[in-house]
Amino acid sequence: MLSITNLSYYISGRALFENSSLHIRPKDKIGLIGLNGKGKSTLLKIINGELQPDSGSIAAAKDCTIGFLNQDLLSYQTDDAILTVAMEAFKEAVDIQRQLEETLQAMEAHYSDELLDKLTHLQEQFERLDGYSMQARAEEILEGIGFTTEQLHQPLKEFSGGWRMRVMLARLLLEKPSLLMLDEPTNHLDLPSIRWVENYLRNYEGAVIVVSHDRTFLNNVATKTVEVANKTLNLYEGNYDFYVQEKALRSELQKNAFLNQQQHIKQAERFIERFKAKATKARQVQSRVKALDKLELIEDVVDEQAVVNFKFTFSQKSGRHIVKLKDVAKAYGNLQVLQQTNISIERGDKIALIGANGKGKSTLLRIIAGNEPVAGEVVVGYNVITAFYAQHQLESLTLKNEILDELKQAGSKKTEQELRNILGCFLFTGDDVFKKIKVLSGGEKSRVALAKTLLSEANFLMLDEPTNHLDILSENILIQALQQYEGSFVVVSHNRHFISEVANKIWYIEDRQVKEYPGTFAEYEYWQAKREPPAAPTEEQHPATAVQKNTKPTAKKSARPRDKTGQELKKLRQQLAGVEKDIGHLENRQQTIETEMSRPEVYSNPEKLAELNIALHDCQGELQLKNKDWEFIAAQIDDLENQKIG
Repeated sequence: MLSITNLSYYISGRALFENSSLHIRPKDKIGLIGLNGKGKSTLLKIINGELQPDSGSIAAAKDCTIGFLNQDLLSYQTDDAILTVAMEAFKEAVDIQRQLEETLQAMEAHYSDELLDKLTHLQEQFERLDGYSMQARAEEILEGIGFTTEQLHQPLKEFSGGWRMRVMLARLLLEKPSLLMLDEPTNHLDLPSIRWVENYLRNYEGAVIVVSHDRTFLNNVATKTVEVANKTLNLYEGNYDFYVQEKALRSELQKNAFLNQQQHIKQAERFIERFKAKATKARQVQSRVKALDKLELIEDVVDEQAVVNFKFTFSQKSGRHIVKLKDVAKAYGNLQVLQQTNISIERGDKIALIGANGKGKSTLLRIIAGNEPVAGEVVVGYNVITAFYAQHQLESLTLKNEILDELKQAGSKKTEQELRNILGCFLFTGDDVFKKIKVLSGGEKSRVALAKTLLSEANFLMLDEPTNHLDILSENILIQALQQYEGSFVVVSHNRHFISEVANKIWYIEDRQVKEYPGTFAEYEYWQAKREPPAAPTEEQHPATAVQKNTKPTAKKSARPRDKTGQELKKLRQQLAGVEKDIGHLENRQQTIETEMSRPEVYSNPEKLAELNIALHDCQGELQLKNKDWEFIAAQIDDLENQKIG
């Protein structure tokens, strides 16, 4: 469908791509990855025709259409309603619809056979373009990515940049181009919308290239991964997890090949040095010199997996209670965000606040920080020192400062060498620390602001979407830093991999109240999947209803609820027995793994030990979930037995 051949592109003499090639087939779902600044967005602009390559070619099939969602669309504004903007995707059908309306008006004033023929022709065209369903399709996609029915008729200009980007995404999806290119689409989506887009892209009829730093999104959408690295495009035939495994294998092979070649070069150089003065060896020496000159050098493997050893220091330790919300309520006019909310944060809590946009997550962070007036009481604990990170804080960075000077102003009293070490953890090495803030990219500014937040010696952090604009390597650094952080934090994020790695509790807003799940994100998702909305009560479930309808129920009718209770109890006891059996198996499995890990030949083998650690972690996770299932079923049995006695 589209072929990139020997592509080269330079910026100020620096090569982004050199002789790079890639073939895109009609239904490919490609995840485009790489460090920030390596050329991912540039490649999409070259494919879209916005930039011209210095050499090489891009050839597309005649019927290939391209749709491109990029960050430049954030600035687009109009007085038109968002439904109207989305329906611009059906340009031809909308134009015919306008002609239909004009023709009908003309027929009301002056009926003629000519107008009737025109109307018939227009109606046939409109039906061929599926025009009668275009509004319904536009509404479905807009509501799928988070808009309410009421918002569809509001002007686009009334929405923030992130919501305007969603409208542009909807319009693009409705256009259904042969090649759909999306640059960081998840930055402006909440979890429900991300899942909706994932499902849509998986079933998309055309090809897709998506630039994303959301690993879970890439795993769920991509069937191929293209890494932009070393000025070329490296293709991997699988999703992100496949890429990680395959790259490790390729890197190992490349490292071995590099070491073998280096050994061969040293041997040849030693031979040349030793025998270059001997006439009898002149031919062999010359042969080796020519062979070395022709040798195509293998590059060494560059380790891009930064490991952080970030030592946090607190000027003082907080008390047990960080913050308590007591009967907190918050409203904006008639819009009730929170009501009768009671929840607390304890020392050591690592909380992820998740859910759809518009539920009040950022408002809740501001309430906890004391920056939002509320009804009720917000009680801050003893010795709590707070630091707050949000995207708007990037604007508070002093543009004329160098990076190092900016960190010196964080007030941590660390030495310059300590600050340079910390900046090294955040990928600012060597002379990078002397760069001015004003020349940094959005991702680089985010890293500086995060470093300042973590340097603040606060024992309680609040982080609002910290992974936005971070590449996967920078996100990994933040994960490691937060895993080593001994204080407490609340983080708002839609990045599922990030949440899974850092949180030990999940908060979500439901029925205008903050609810807590006391476990990891994986456990929360498993629990959430098993939750079912309560069925509407039937007359059989409520004997009181039957009594009202018939004041003299027969003995048979009166017995039915009790019989049903007995059946339900029998079913629950069977389920409980099955769960108990599973728990027994898991406990035996856990004991077997722990025994295996204690053997000297195992704990002296890092690879085997790591493998058993993963197995033990998985087993403990399953056991924890089964124990929760047991508690839930046992509680149901207890309730039903009490009803039966009553």
